[in-house]
Amino acid sequence: MTIFSQGDKPIGLASDHAGFTMKKYIIGLFDEQGIRYIDYGTDSTDSVDYPDFGHKLGKSIDTGECDFGIAICGTGNGINMALNKHQKVRSGLCWNSEIARLVRLHNDANVLTLPGRMITQQEAYQMIITFFNTNFEGGRHQDRINKIPCI
Repeated sequence: MTIFSQGDKPIGLASDHAGFTMKKYIIGLFDEQGIRYIDYGTDSTDSVDYPDFGHKLGKSIDTGECDFGIAICGTGNGINMALNKHQKVRSGLCWNSEIARLVRLHNDANVLTLPGRMITQQEAYQMIITFFNTNFEGGRHQDRINKIPCI
């Protein structure tokens, strides 16, 4: 199955050092399938701070440069927390395909966050396929999403 991008804009990618290897794997998948992306870093396995790269991806969604993204750090928690500080980001930390399906279906997540040290490349691939091939259900779920932003 091919990865389906949920729009015309490139998919934003971000990782820290712990997610770098998984991000390079994802870039390879995207290159093979001709999927456009913007890589917001990091560019190596040298130790860095995940918020620096999560905020770059978050800003790209806030400004409309990207509609969707994938973020990776060791457990996924840190970069996910940084991303969810952005008003237009709904980042979901996913550990399996069912969670990836539900964060799109029920939460209209626009960033798939992966725990790079805790999953295999095959598991990441399955979550990416599921995430980008699932549409938001809307309805009662939209009412809940409308309550997320802080006033």
